Amino acid sequence: MFRRPAAAPDRATEPAASRVAQLVCVALVVCASLAAAPPVAGGSEPGTEAPAPAHTDPHIVSVFPDPVADGDSGEYVLVAPAGASNLSLSDGETTVSLPPDGPIAVSTTPNLTRDLVGVPVVEADLSLANSGERLVLRRNGTVVDRVGYESTNEGERLNATTGRWTPRGLDRREAVATGPATATAFVLPDAPDVPLETLRSANRRILVAGYTFASPRVADVLLSAVDRGVRVRVVLDGGPIGGMTTRQRDQLDRLAAGGVDVRTIDGPHARFAYYHPKFAVVDNEALVLTENWKPAGTGGRSSRGWGVRIRSERTADALASVFAHDADGIDAIPWRDRRRNASFVEVDPASGSYDTAFDPASVEVGSVRVLTAPGNAGNATRRSIEAANDTVDVISPRLDPSGPYFESLVVAAERGVEVRILLSNAWYDEESNCELVAHVDRLSDRGLPIEARIAVPADRFEKIHAKGAVIDGRTVLLGSLNWNQHAARENREVVVALRSRESASYYGRTFESDWEAAAGGGADPGTDIDRWRLHATLAAGGVAAVVLAGFVLRRTVEFE
Repeated sequence: MFRRPAAAPDRATEPAASRVAQLVCVALVVCASLAAAPPVAGGSEPGTEAPAPAHTDPHIVSVFPDPVADGDSGEYVLVAPAGASNLSLSDGETTVSLPPDGPIAVSTTPNLTRDLVGVPVVEADLSLANSGERLVLRRNGTVVDRVGYESTNEGERLNATTGRWTPRGLDRREAVATGPATATAFVLPDAPDVPLETLRSANRRILVAGYTFASPRVADVLLSAVDRGVRVRVVLDGGPIGGMTTRQRDQLDRLAAGGVDVRTIDGPHARFAYYHPKFAVVDNEALVLTENWKPAGTGGRSSRGWGVRIRSERTADALASVFAHDADGIDAIPWRDRRRNASFVEVDPASGSYDTAFDPASVEVGSVRVLTAPGNAGNATRRSIEAANDTVDVISPRLDPSGPYFESLVVAAERGVEVRILLSNAWYDEESNCELVAHVDRLSDRGLPIEARIAVPADRFEKIHAKGAVIDGRTVLLGSLNWNQHAARENREVVVALRSRESASYYGRTFESDWEAAAGGGADPGTDIDRWRLHATLAAGGVAAVVLAGFVLRRTVEFE
């Protein structure tokens, strides 16, 4: 394993051989989460490579001086001439004349550079020093732009607008609105058949993205699809916290041997700190989850999770575009290559069994937005909280009281928004979550309308792992995003925002049931459904419920 800068997104929750080993892993974990509120805002994360502002003048777009290649073959400078004539680019030693049409790349090895950029390439003897360079763009001899750097990061390009180095293959994405859709809302462990049914329905394509994969049932379905002629691809994280398990090794071996294209994101030039999304594209349907592809998650053997199946070609294609960007990158290593140097750990699978309290429900969604990190999901989450008018209910394994997401919740409460936070009951979260509850109690004593509780499973699940939100009774967010800056800036995360009172009612009922059980009553879900209906009715008159789910853990080591 090559990268792993700080905290991990998810933790394997099955019993391990040693509590000491678990505690070490937990200290590095950052559990995932999401949030929502109408309207869902886009935008780039602070500190990420934001989309460059619109330029009308000639300018240098980016510099790629240090490719992962002998002699830095393929290095280039990308320039947007903006239709200007008499342009020249100089490094102080060599001056290159540029055509007015563009954008264009300037390179000493144009044939290699053409494989890296999607623009015309101009050949020129312009060598870029890894120890530092000053590039000047002139028009008619007058300087119109300049870019400099003191040293390079191998395999990364310099964004000339933001001054940040970014892995060459990583493109920050804008939020994508995909319109209305019919969807199936469901929760886990209540409805583990929904993911399987969705995968079984494939006729043309299955794209599976995940942090971990250790489900024999899902593997069986994927192999059956290959036998039917369906193209099946899987991309996962190559170095999950705690190590890749022998169960995952066995399932990935089966998939690769059966014709599934399996890749893992890893290596010294990985574009993401952790590859952490949980989604699938099946023909023209999109399946988005808060859970991993393993018995504890999609298998329904442990975690309280949220999921949605969206019948929308536009949504499916938006996620397929994310998948292609990730799975076709230089850091997407074929499983057979990753396996050669891999080590594996023994972990027992989750084996819980739970009765169904909430059946899946067909819901109409007025609009869907696909949010991703790095790029826009973190800001969208916080802005959604900031836009809440009445209530915010949060379901989250962890929430960092010093982080910007909790700060957004407090600010909302200071505006009079009713905030409820439901936290994980897992033993490894106990201390930090008790501290958060005590902190929230102090805020409540000051008169703020904010509460926090630790979940009481009441034989309905093992632990909280959901990452979802219902905003003002009309907007839901769910997906993989960790509620911390590292996840939003460095991990691949996927969240969907659903503008839908029917969706909000469904996930709101499950939250209400879990919230009431946490009060010690273990209330019957039917009673909670009636309560939620009353809550939703009040929301229509100005008192809405919002469920915000997410995990955050303080960093315990410095980022690389």
